[in-house]
Amino acid sequence: MVNLGDEFPNFSANTSAGPIKFHEWIEGSWAVLFSHPADYTPVCTTELAKVVELESEFQKRGVKLIALSCDDVESHKGWGKDVIAFSGCKMDALPYPIIADEKRELAVQFGMIDPNEQTAEGLPLTARAVFVIGPDKKLKLSILYPATTGRNFNELLRAIDSLQLTATKKVATPVDWQQGDACMVLPTVSQEEAAKLFPNAETRAVPSGKGYLRFTPQP
Repeated sequence: MVNLGDEFPNFSANTSAGPIKFHEWIEGSWAVLFSHPADYTPVCTTELAKVVELESEFQKRGVKLIALSCDDVESHKGWGKDVIAFSGCKMDALPYPIIADEKRELAVQFGMIDPNEQTAEGLPLTARAVFVIGPDKKLKLSILYPATTGRNFNELLRAIDSLQLTATKKVATPVDWQQGDACMVLPTVSQEEAAKLFPNAETRAVPSGKGYLRFTPQP
């Protein structure tokens, strides 16, 4: 398991786009690693197709994408054609690689195993894990869905917008925040500092009388 703030482990792997060393592959970018139970499965195909559709949005944010499935490289390449067809996009190959984790070594190392889902041979399947890794190679966000529940990649983009904003500004993003919405001044920022950094901030009154709900336009 990798905890938030930990350096994401380096590893070598074969992928549908050739062999990689993970830290070298990141090369100072943001990265998303997302795992899948198996190739040629229905929910996974819809997910990978959605990522194909949204690839340009991740690219705008400087985010590299890499998937993982417990099948071999040739299977990934064949499955990729189905994914592209389902997405409706015109391309010859997936715009991101898929890691081949046939022995499930990475799935076990990173806590991706879903104990309730198995192959016909009785092997455990990977759950739907998402890891967002910063340019410093540290884990910034992790989400783990069971194999039966597909993910929302628009929500992942929203979360990345928040992560990238709050990495450099002394704000947090409130519930349901979207790019351009008001943010919240961090509790660790004093009133004096807040007045300098966020002159247009407003404090919402609450029954406790504590002035901790400080909203500011997105910096």
